[in-house]
Amino acid sequence: MSPDLCGSSLLLALPDDIFSVITRSLSPRDVCSLGLSCSDLHTVVASDKVWLAQCDKLGLVPFTTLIEWRKGVSSYKVLCRFLVNIHPLIGIWVHQNPELGNVVYVMPGFLSVVGCRIIPQEVGPLGLEDDPILWTPVFEILCNYEGSTAFFLHGRERGADCVCPGLLKSVDRNCNVLLLEVEPRHQRNGGKLAYSKSFAHEVDKEESRTLSRSDSGVSKSQRIAGQKGTAMLFNRLGFGDRRRLLDVVTSQVRLNVPETANVLLFPHLRNDEVDLQRDVALLYERRLLLLQMYKRGSGNQDLKYGLSELPLNPTELGSSEVCRSLDCTSGYHGLQAGDGPQVHCSKSKTFSGFLKNGLKQIMGKSSSTNGNRECDKKTTSSCESKHIQLHEFLQSGDTIGLSLRAATMKLSSYRAWPNMHDSRFALYKLPIWAPKEGHEYAGLWGGTFGWPPGRPSEDKPGKALFFILISYEESQGQQLLIATKILEGTSYVLHPNGSAMFIVDIDQPSMDTFPWDTDEESNHIDVQKSFMGEGIANGYGFRYPGSKPGSLFVIQNGMLVFIWKESRAVLTLRRLNLTELLRKGERVPSLSPVSNFAYLTKTYSNVFSGFSNSLNTLSSPRQNHL
Repeated sequence: MSPDLCGSSLLLALPDDIFSVITRSLSPRDVCSLGLSCSDLHTVVASDKVWLAQCDKLGLVPFTTLIEWRKGVSSYKVLCRFLVNIHPLIGIWVHQNPELGNVVYVMPGFLSVVGCRIIPQEVGPLGLEDDPILWTPVFEILCNYEGSTAFFLHGRERGADCVCPGLLKSVDRNCNVLLLEVEPRHQRNGGKLAYSKSFAHEVDKEESRTLSRSDSGVSKSQRIAGQKGTAMLFNRLGFGDRRRLLDVVTSQVRLNVPETANVLLFPHLRNDEVDLQRDVALLYERRLLLLQMYKRGSGNQDLKYGLSELPLNPTELGSSEVCRSLDCTSGYHGLQAGDGPQVHCSKSKTFSGFLKNGLKQIMGKSSSTNGNRECDKKTTSSCESKHIQLHEFLQSGDTIGLSLRAATMKLSSYRAWPNMHDSRFALYKLPIWAPKEGHEYAGLWGGTFGWPPGRPSEDKPGKALFFILISYEESQGQQLLIATKILEGTSYVLHPNGSAMFIVDIDQPSMDTFPWDTDEESNHIDVQKSFMGEGIANGYGFRYPGSKPGSLFVIQNGMLVFIWKESRAVLTLRRLNLTELLRKGERVPSLSPVSNFAYLTKTYSNVFSGFSNSLNTLSSPRQNHL
């Protein structure tokens, strides 16, 4: 082989289309590393064809959507960086409260990702496929022209829709918790906080090296404070202080959304290409308007920019002004005047300790200074209190602002439902099982009680919608299929959020016969499989439901039907595509911004019942049967 066709020369001799196919098998990080090997490869790797292939490989949006999104960013490389960063956010996020269900589905929007809450609701007379599903926006993350992100928390105040701008912090690759927080910004030593950034999601190593070099003038302690201290500080505030701080920040950075920016968050599901292009044009205008609002702001200015030397930023508030508004100024100014909170550590007065102190004094070393340093390093309860004070938190930065952080935490779970913290403003990600051999029915399902499925009766024009997450678990040698309830469209819940609606043994066929011969369209029913199991029933109070025997039937059109043997109650389920349902759904008003993200008040009724008249009179279809 000619030496001219060896090494990088061989790759450079390939046509662009072939080169993009080869690099498609690489990760974005590997593509960047390849570009660093020589200047000629750097030029080839920077081509749009290479990064379009990387974007398409992620599979977040269709290929035609990538072509459309390219018009709003500087390059496919920038778009790929955004997609890689937000990829871990895509999926279903939940919270325990309200017990009827708090389901937020994060999906691609338009050069953005949107968190949409599914409202507990009824299925109308047209059925789940044709009746619009009710939803409300929770948050939104936009991609600007250069690929950086703009975070907006959605809500409604004083009868008007609003957004609260903030920062998207680090997104862990395997994140399972979304945390709404307030963070200090701009350290008082004159430098900015070095924000925590997960370089595992950076697709451009050159930029990460530039960032590292730019931080070379920042001390190690400052970098650690930026990476770890901020989030830990907010979590260490008492629940009441965290709530007050979030309420103050959201009320002050809040921006009223103009009507032109409040029509669409993503394109409707349309068959007409002309209507689809009209939606795209509106979304381009909306995105530009929101990015301008994010940069310049147009909301309340009461507590903003209290320090004249700080740059104008609509996402930030002056810490001292916030402290005065919350009536914690005495502690705040006291900390500013001194060196920080005093920490006392007891030292045992032994003879050996006396000798050591004497030797240190002879050598010119102060034992008290070293003792204080030792105390600063300790994190035990003897050197710090359980909760920090609000003024301590506020004095750690010149300004504060809203932030969204996607973190990875050790969480226990029971039957695929995570055990959640009651006092955190957080959403928790549900692990969605992908269907495979032996787990054919894994994933998200939706349906109603009654047969034929979804057909209303004269006394009940609609039926309560249930979302069911099916997972698998092996227990005592049995392969169990577990159907966990994550949403219930009734007005008052009977069983806790995350309860198992039914559990069946997939290795034990049922001997029961299906009680109907035809479906809602008078088509003959062919039962493909059936399994024995148990369905939820009234037990020992709300928290401890019981169970009664039943059978799960799989019929020919992909529908699952669980029938309680004693009561003959019927739950019919179909596999759901939430993206399609939301794109043809109907948006309803939100709650106030903080409650709209995490509704922490314990409640068993439908807090969204005001958005649908039918929900006010709906009773549980299981109450008289189970």
